[in-house]
This record gives sequence, structure tokens and C-alpha cells, in this order.
Amino acid sequence: MRKSPNARARSSKFAAKIEKIRASIDADWPEPCAPIAQLPTDSAERKRIPVVTGVMDYFPDAIAAVANVSFVGNEKHNPGQPLHWSRGKSPDHADCIGRHLLERGMMDPVTKVRHSAQLAWRALAMLQIEIEADRAAGAHVDDLV
Repeated sequence: MRKSPNARARSSKFAAKIEKIRASIDADWPEPCAPIAQLPTDSAERKRIPVVTGVMDYFPDAIAAVANVSFVGNEKHNPGQPLHWSRGKSPDHADCIGRHLLERGMMDPVTKVRHSAQLAWRALAMLQIEIEADRAAGAHVDDLV
């Protein structure tokens, strides 16, 4: 069935509005903090990376606590902005891990989150940066996991 000229014009105006909205969202939204994980393409190798059953199902409370650290950190370092990792604002992960390790078992009086959760977040950040550096240096994806 053929569209009438008015229907085509409405459709075109609608598409233009959608593009305008997308452009405004993209302008306001920060760049992603890191590329999406580059998992192996081989089916057997992918089975060796049980993201949900091997991590999320083991540590659901810990994962939630670390996700909360992301939220609290974003509110501290990027108030009012969408959730994103501002990598340059506090890159001293090893020293922070040490400080949070010394205070493990306690709550941070400023952020009101566990020091152990902050330690885990920093450990993940340090690991992510190491993997990205290896990848940038040409390491094969299968060597990174």
C-alpha cells in the first residue's frame, strides 16, 4: 500500500524529531568509560567465561555493593551527570586498594559504603586498565581472560 504525501511528510517529520532527540541525548551523555568486553568468538572458549553463573551468581550481594560504589563515586566526582567512570579523577588504584584494605570490615564515614566494596571496585578498575593496556599493545583477546 502506498503512503499518501501527507503520511510521508508526517513520517519524515517524526524521523527528524527522533534524530534531534538522539543528537541531544548523545551530546549530553558522556562517552562510555571503556569498550565493551571483547570476548572470544569460539563457542567452546566462550563457555569458559561464565559471567553470570561464575561471578554474579556467586557474589550477588558483593556485586550490588560494588555497583553502589559506582553510583556513590559518580555522585561525588560527577554530580548531576549520568553514571560514568571519570578515569582521570582518581587513578591511584593500588594506593586506594591498600588504604581500603587497612580499613576492611568498616564503613567509610564519608561515602557510607563498605571499605571492602570500595577495595573491590578499585581492584576491578585496576584489572580493567591492565587488560585494556595489554589489548592496546596487541595482546590476543584469549590471552587477556
